[in-house]
Amino acid sequence: MDPYKIREDFPILKRKIKNHSLIYFDNAATSQKPRQVIEAVKDFYENHNANVHRAIHTLSQEATELYERAHEEVAEFINAKDIAETVFVRGTTEAINLVAYAWGLRNLKRGDEVLVSLMEHHSNIVPWELLSKINGFHIKYVNVNGDGTLDSEDFENKFSTKTKIVCLSQVSNVSGVINDVKRIGKVVHERGALLLVDGAQSVPHLPVDVEDLDADFLAFSGHKMLGPTGIGVLYGKREILERMEPFQGGGEMIKEVFFNTENQRCSIAWNDLPWKFEAGTPNVCGGVGLMEAVKYLKKIGMENVAKHEIMLAEYAVKRMEECKKITLYGPRDLSLKCGIIPFSVEGLSSHDAALFLDNYGIMIRSGYHCAQPLHEIFKLPSSARASFYIYNTYEEIDQFVQVLKEIE
Repeated sequence: MDPYKIREDFPILKRKIKNHSLIYFDNAATSQKPRQVIEAVKDFYENHNANVHRAIHTLSQEATELYERAHEEVAEFINAKDIAETVFVRGTTEAINLVAYAWGLRNLKRGDEVLVSLMEHHSNIVPWELLSKINGFHIKYVNVNGDGTLDSEDFENKFSTKTKIVCLSQVSNVSGVINDVKRIGKVVHERGALLLVDGAQSVPHLPVDVEDLDADFLAFSGHKMLGPTGIGVLYGKREILERMEPFQGGGEMIKEVFFNTENQRCSIAWNDLPWKFEAGTPNVCGGVGLMEAVKYLKKIGMENVAKHEIMLAEYAVKRMEECKKITLYGPRDLSLKCGIIPFSVEGLSSHDAALFLDNYGIMIRSGYHCAQPLHEIFKLPSSARASFYIYNTYEEIDQFVQVLKEIE
């Protein structure tokens, strides 16, 4: 892949920020959008806008075809068996909440246990905490080592016959650590539990094959993988989704609703998968944009995406180690992580560091990154984070390091 050629597809990268060329290193938060995605969204609203699965007129038929084709493209991208296993949601957060309330509400009870790692994004912690207050099950948190890797021994010790589901990110959004969810999944399934994988940071950056991973659920967001905001995916094994009750009620997710005059109640038949979990008018345009983003990434090849980011991360770490006031966090073995680098600057808060870099047109993240427990393990009040994607270059890293050295 040629990042310089790729950059031509991203209009925003031509922007100047405070008279400096934009350098966007906040890709773990959200990615920029290529012209192909922007034009697909524009074309939908200009030429095909209508509700789906609702009418027989031309526009509705075109919108429905595009929306269903988007499911097919996503299913193929992650190697799901068919579109029945790819539910469109607003993002990773809603996908995890769907599992918590559509599966957990009816399958977790007092005495059961849910295993969650301490490296999780808040969206993979808070829903389980909320649900535990309703159902009374117990949450066990798996420790994280000082370098950000999962404490495998603690995982083994805390897994028990009461464990019903394990919730784990494939890639940490703070440290970039890549968890071996395939190996963990084998252990989980051998012991009769389910595995939910937060793929928000993995699906956009690594080849992900759900058949190979054998995860029961996989959640990810479109906006982190070149697509629009407000669209994401919950992958679920068909046999599990079939047994689950809907997350939300309304239009689209029903097949039939009959009113029974004798008991004054309505009898309801759920729609087929995946529509059973897509209540109301869906984000059709978001699905169209996500489809175009998936096509773009498939054309590059996810192996090439991963390789490019690893090379950038290796180069960035090497250059950043030249800076006397910079402390890097996460594993030193870069084969264990992807293109996310958390760091701190001596004498500056993470927000001060981000504001300093912003003066030179360099966009990074600062704060907890919605993962406060992991920062407590690192003994940090917050951290700065640089994260890379397909359009970033070595020259941008050089400029980034040059500015960091000015702090000295």
